Amino acid sequence: MTEIKALASGSEVKITFLVDNSEGPGCGAEHGLSLLIEGDIRLLFDAGQSDLFLKNAASLSLDLSGVDLAVLSHGHYDHGDGFEHFPGFRLVCHPECFTRRFREKNGTYIGLKYDRQSAEELFTLDMTAHPLKLSNTMTFLGHIPRLNNFEAKQTTFFLEDGQQDFVSDDSALVIETSKGLIVIAGCSHSGICNIVEYARKVTGISRVVAVMGGFHLKEGSPAIKNTVDYLKLLDPELLMPCHCVDTSVIQYLHTVFPCQSVFAGKVLVFPA
Repeated sequence: MTEIKALASGSEVKITFLVDNSEGPGCGAEHGLSLLIEGDIRLLFDAGQSDLFLKNAASLSLDLSGVDLAVLSHGHYDHGDGFEHFPGFRLVCHPECFTRRFREKNGTYIGLKYDRQSAEELFTLDMTAHPLKLSNTMTFLGHIPRLNNFEAKQTTFFLEDGQQDFVSDDSALVIETSKGLIVIAGCSHSGICNIVEYARKVTGISRVVAVMGGFHLKEGSPAIKNTVDYLKLLDPELLMPCHCVDTSVIQYLHTVFPCQSVFAGKVLVFPA
């Protein structure tokens, strides 16, 4: 595991949803995800599909100029195209994020609007398939091993050469706190349970306080039951499914777990 730098720990971890599918007070919405994470470093996790994350940040009186680095969870437009409006920063991502990819149903292009060469002109790229320690408490997980028998078994995407696209670049972020782990996923194409298990393995910490972000659970998915069973055993204090989770599935998860609704402008604070 490579470490970028060691920083002093803060007293809390503050997470602000800058972009979500649902709008919040003073904040617009789009199909996308972006979070500002403030702990022992300030980190922008994903950037939605436009400059909306900047507009919402301004509405919330948040200054993003002091962000230490940015993380891209995977190479889909609704998570990474917004970074075009945020040049000059270190961008951490999986090496395969710049793959050209399409939707199976109608052939729509769903990859990033910029290729690797353009990204190298926009950002200081830090590409890794291995876990990367970003600070004393935050780790980019890199390539997620897909070990269980119920997640990431089907896909509705294909690559430029016609092969199925299982979004092998899908990654996540884990934050270590005094109470346990906070796991933040972009879309969980690799499976939210696979992500959480890998976060526990990489950090050596078994207790998970919160799991949030896109879980990629669609209505009728056979993975829902197994995911719920896994999360019940995990017993997190907080679950926050959003973005690419069908509304009916989010409603169901709210009946089973301690959940909070997600919307643009939502703020959470955890003890560090």
